[in-house]
Amino acid sequence: KQRPDAVVLVDFPGFNWWIAKAAKREGIPVFYYAPPQVWAWAQWRVKKMRRFVDHVLCSLPFEQRWYAERGCNATYVGHPFFEEVRRHEMDEAFIDQQGHKPGRVLLLLPGSRTQEVEHNLRRLYEAAQLVRAAVRDVRVAVAAFKPAHAETAQQLAEQFDLDVEVHTGRTPELIYLSHCCLAVSGSVSLELLYHGKPTVINYQISRLAFAVQKRFRKVKYITLVNLLACDRLPTRDLRPYQPGDPADADVLFPEYLTYEDRSREIAAHAIRWLTDRDEYDRTVGRMSQLCARYGKGGATGRAAAYIAGRLDGDGAPIPRPHIPLGQQVADKVRAA
Repeated sequence: KQRPDAVVLVDFPGFNWWIAKAAKREGIPVFYYAPPQVWAWAQWRVKKMRRFVDHVLCSLPFEQRWYAERGCNATYVGHPFFEEVRRHEMDEAFIDQQGHKPGRVLLLLPGSRTQEVEHNLRRLYEAAQLVRAAVRDVRVAVAAFKPAHAETAQQLAEQFDLDVEVHTGRTPELIYLSHCCLAVSGSVSLELLYHGKPTVINYQISRLAFAVQKRFRKVKYITLVNLLACDRLPTRDLRPYQPGDPADADVLFPEYLTYEDRSREIAAHAIRWLTDRDEYDRTVGRMSQLCARYGKGGATGRAAAYIAGRLDGDGAPIPRPHIPLGQQVADKVRAA
């Protein structure tokens, strides 16, 4: 058997912890690229990261400081999703065909999971109806992840008597064609940022789930774009986003994690982008600035270069940063 020079873990934490533990037992350096978002829900897992991982290669800028403050070596390399976005090959014929149709496109992105679609699409349709009533030259389009979702979208549109265009497997093209979007939270927000499309995020959950997430959620925002816009992880004020709240002045994508009907608020944002050109341009400008800072791609190359640099060194163990006394005490209290 050939002994590996290093172990590189990616994303999903489940089985990766077992691999990391085995590698550390054999004295093999462990790197974690695009780590799980333990800072959002399961902060206790940082103890595993500290024990089993030599260096965390972070996807989000605030993660480097967050991990370092908890005793982990960490380096920000960027988010790999921006590389995927750059590799998307669009169907130019489809874009040309759709681009010649009259009206601006309000794009609905109801998610890639069936449960997400079922929970969120009805609310997105309610908001779209309000937008259509206020702005007549709007085409409503739905980006379906798979045919079953497209069928659900078409059937629900008939119930709403809403004229929509449903397309499967055309998400990149539809984002490119859109004026603004209503979307479910997820990595698609980074694609929307990359293309400069003002977006409202909605994530519909049950009243029980809302109560549970309030207990376990450790950050203010659920949208990656809004977290990118923060210099530090927003962990103190966990009140949900509210339009006009000074605490939410830096929010780029208005977001609603809710069990309530927020369709009027969702629609109001889209209507403003469709009717107020200055506001639309300001939003796009802010998105462009944020994307210029964090959306350049190259994260995998930077991660590979860092790992190669460590392995080409003198073989000395990777030093651990000092663990703040307060963190040491907190860990001991949790372990007791």
